Amino acid sequence: MAAVGTWSFSRPAVERMRCMLLAGQNATDVVETAIAEVEDDVDTGRHIVGRGGYPNSKGVVECDAAIMEGVPGRFGAVAALRGIAQPCRVARKVMEKSPHSLLVGDGAEAFAQELGFTSEPNANMLSDHSATAYREYLEKNKLVRGGHDTIGLIALDLSGNITVGVSTSGAPFKAPGRVGDSPLPGCGLYADHKVGAAAATGDGDKIMCYCPSFHVVQLMRQGSSPNEACQAVLADIQRRIGGDKCFELGLISLNMKPN
Repeated sequence: MAAVGTWSFSRPAVERMRCMLLAGQNATDVVETAIAEVEDDVDTGRHIVGRGGYPNSKGVVECDAAIMEGVPGRFGAVAALRGIAQPCRVARKVMEKSPHSLLVGDGAEAFAQELGFTSEPNANMLSDHSATAYREYLEKNKLVRGGHDTIGLIALDLSGNITVGVSTSGAPFKAPGRVGDSPLPGCGLYADHKVGAAAATGDGDKIMCYCPSFHVVQLMRQGSSPNEACQAVLADIQRRIGGDKCFELGLISLNMKPN
C-alpha cells in the first residue's frame, strides 16, 4: 500500500488516501475521491485546480483532468471542461462509460450532463481570489507568478492495483480551449500494473513535448528506482533543450515493488 502526490498542498489528500487504502478501498476510488475533494475546495483553487482556479483570457474557468489505471486500456480524460467543479469524476466516467478516451469542451460538458452532473454558472467556479486576479490581468496586464501547479496523485492498494490521476484548471489566463499535458497519457500521467505509475506537473505546453511520465515508467521497467527514473528523465530533457534553457517540471512516481 502506498500513496504519493505532487506539491505540498496535496499532503492532506495523500493522508486521506492512506487512510482509505488501509481501510481496503481500491486505488481508483481512492484517487478519484481525494482529487475531487481538492478540486471542489475553493481555497486550493489558487493552486490552479478546480473550483477557484484561474480563468482563461475570456474569464471562463476551463478544467482538464485524467485518470489511468495500471490495467492496459483503462484511461479516461476531459479537457477544456466548463462548469464542472470535479472534472476528475467526469474523467472516470469517460473511462468507464464512453467508447472514447478523451472528451473536450462542449462535448465533455454534454457527456457530463447526460450522466447527471450539474453544470454550474462560471461565477460559481471563480473565487474572490481568482476573480480579483483576473481583473488585475485585464486592467494592469498583471500575471500570476509560478502558475503551473497540478494535483497529481498515485495510489497502490492492498490488492496490488495502481491508479494515477491528475487535475488542473490550466495556465492562468490561457487562450480559450488551451490544453496542457495533464490529460494526455504519457505526458501528464502514465500507469502500468506490472511496473508502476508516474505523473507530471509544471509548464504543460513544454512538458507535452517530452512524454516524461511514460519515460519514467519505461525506466522503472528497466530496473531504475522511482527516484532514479525521475532524475534521469529530468537530466535527459535538460540535455536536449540545452543547459541555459529551463522550464518548470516536477515528476512523481511509484513502483510496484521496493527498490
